[in-house]
Amino acid sequence: MRAALVQLCSGDDPETNLPRTLALIEEGVARGAGFILTPEVTNCVSASRARQEAVLQREEDDITLAALRDVARARGIWLLIGSLALKTGDADGRFANRSFLITPEGQIAARYDKIHMFDVTISESESYRESAGYRPGSAACLAHTPFGALGMTICYDLRFPHLYRGLAQHGAEIISVPSAFSRVTGTAHWEMLLRARAIETGAYVLAPAQTGLHAAQVGKPRETYGHSLAIGPWGEVLDDAGDAPGVITVDFDPSEVAKSRKRIPSLMHEAAFSGPRIL
Repeated sequence: MRAALVQLCSGDDPETNLPRTLALIEEGVARGAGFILTPEVTNCVSASRARQEAVLQREEDDITLAALRDVARARGIWLLIGSLALKTGDADGRFANRSFLITPEGQIAARYDKIHMFDVTISESESYRESAGYRPGSAACLAHTPFGALGMTICYDLRFPHLYRGLAQHGAEIISVPSAFSRVTGTAHWEMLLRARAIETGAYVLAPAQTGLHAAQVGKPRETYGHSLAIGPWGEVLDDAGDAPGVITVDFDPSEVAKSRKRIPSLMHEAAFSGPRIL
């Protein structure tokens, strides 16, 4: 199976972002991909809650979801929409950060709401409180496809290895990590964390990312790291998209997952322990 990872520089206008996303998906199709993945918040990158309230839609009305379901059906591809920012109707007004797996018939095969919220203070000038605008999910997601079992995660989930180990122990052969990593943390940690998750699980890790300075009609523009990566189950970097919007492709083989897990069967080597003792 050939996968294509789409790297975007989405702004805060979903209608402007959509044609660019569709064009890169078509490029992935032209390059022979049967499985295409887009980044986190494909439809709208914005640091302004007021702007999000003005332009985001509920799942049943979202123009990006509808268009991407249509293109999956028209091109006969599996499509992982890394995530969409969506209104939920929750009483507190918070949005969902939701990933979708779309079948070649254009049906929604799986949904995953990001569990871990990016609430961090990187420096005096850069901080994020994702939980202020987004409500966290509470359930992991494993979806079965003809090319392997797919574990669905999003961005900051990457720093919580127990989630990835759990997905792998339940059969995940491929794990998606669509992201909008900050430039500072991306430079320091992105590749190392992705390779670590692949090594720990013996799974392919496919991580399509947002990149660059994101156009903002309202509020301060965000900047993301890019470098969409495809990682093999032995922890090797198979391709790196760099820091410009575009598409990378990778051919993956589920037999490589079995081979890596046979060489180091750590998923089967759980050992009970007590403590830690506080000395």
